[in-house]
Amino acid sequence: MIPINQPMLGKEEIDVVAKVLKSGGLTHGLGAGPMVTVFEGAFAKFVKVKHAIATNTGTGALHLALASTCIGSACEVIVPSFTFVATAEAIVFAGAKPVFVDIDPETYTIDPETIEKVVTKRTRVIMPVDLYGLPVAMKRIREIADKHNLKIVEDAAQAHGATYCRKPAGWFADVACWSFYGSKNMTTGEGGMVTTDCDENVDTMRFMRSHGEKEKYNSVMLGHNYHMPEMEAAIGIEQLKKLPKFVAKRRRNAERLNSILEKSKRLQLPIEPEGSKSSWYLYTVRLKSATREKRDAFVDKLRQKGIGSVVCYVNPIHLMSYYRKFGERKLPVTEEASNQVLSLPVHPAVTEKQIDFIGNTVLKLLK
Repeated sequence: MIPINQPMLGKEEIDVVAKVLKSGGLTHGLGAGPMVTVFEGAFAKFVKVKHAIATNTGTGALHLALASTCIGSACEVIVPSFTFVATAEAIVFAGAKPVFVDIDPETYTIDPETIEKVVTKRTRVIMPVDLYGLPVAMKRIREIADKHNLKIVEDAAQAHGATYCRKPAGWFADVACWSFYGSKNMTTGEGGMVTTDCDENVDTMRFMRSHGEKEKYNSVMLGHNYHMPEMEAAIGIEQLKKLPKFVAKRRRNAERLNSILEKSKRLQLPIEPEGSKSSWYLYTVRLKSATREKRDAFVDKLRQKGIGSVVCYVNPIHLMSYYRKFGERKLPVTEEASNQVLSLPVHPAVTEKQIDFIGNTVLKLLK
């Protein structure tokens, strides 16, 4: 089976983890050990911002970013429903209400024109998601946020190495949040990062990451335990060095797959709008006019052929039983996409021969 994603780990990661284990310094009381500090500095430089705050998960990063903005039960956060549940989950844990909006039918990212329609006096944050590795068209969202005095917290969990208007993903937001889960373009096993170019709330996020402690045993606010272990940070340092090559290989694979699949009129292929460069975390196509049943049957046939196709976000968040209580909404573009999209492997371990096999198998099955 050709997996949809797999971690790309080598001798460098093994050696640096062994070094940390031998040192005995596996973590740090305030979450800021030497490896974590180096990783934070390197990642901030990579995404061209001043501050990076490492966390134990991407979900923790999202919660930290939102909770530090002092939102509460009277506040609303505008967010797409077509994303992993952690995006909305963090909003609820921060005490706010998620307000779900629709997506662009070609990029699958939040549709900026749906945002302003739901802005109210309670709105505090816009939370766009760089889905499948494609960065959101942030200039229009930045205009809306500035007009209504709103913060932008960008979920960039899938966008390592992506760019928008020649800037790294997350650069146009007030705060961006990243994941280093095992399937991501670079990984620390688990782990996350908050990045920002703003000085505001940086200290607050660092304190909140470690039980609200300004110094050991001196909590100045309510906090949590979002420490990234030293071993994970060490892996992250090595993975970040390799990330540009990882993304370049993903791009080559995606372009090769595009050249094969463009022969079919039954597929909507992934695009990169002008000014955007995807990280190609997932190569996602749409089976035009398909029902959910037909799409699922097609995915099953691909798996039988040894292709690890997956369907991400088969259930949009606004239709999940728990999240219905935040308001019934009709999101037709989101709901149609959830019935028709499927993803194919393009990660760096996939060879050209395998890409040709994947593409030609898809074409044969479509016939």
